[in-house]
Amino acid sequence: MYESKIKSEAMDKLFAAVARLENEEECYRFFEDLCTINELQAMAQRYEVARMLKKGDTYIAVAEKTGASSATISRVNRCLLYGAKGYNIAIERENAEE
Repeated sequence: MYESKIKSEAMDKLFAAVARLENEEECYRFFEDLCTINELQAMAQRYEVARMLKKGDTYIAVAEKTGASSATISRVNRCLLYGAKGYNIAIERENAEE
């Protein structure tokens, strides 16, 4: 069983709200209300970095395509290798849909 380091009642409610969203439009509406544009762009960038690293792209290729810093790329790579496996779950499900 996975135990999150950030678990709290407030986080449970937030993630339950996200899980109840039914489609991409609802996600856009919710996250635009919840986050700043910069926060959303940073999250999208990190997810794209994770996708590219999982595909085997080099740090240089990832940096050129995404504009991410080497620190961001390294952090995402550490999460892919040693993190909670959230990126891996999302990417594997995305790949299964394709």
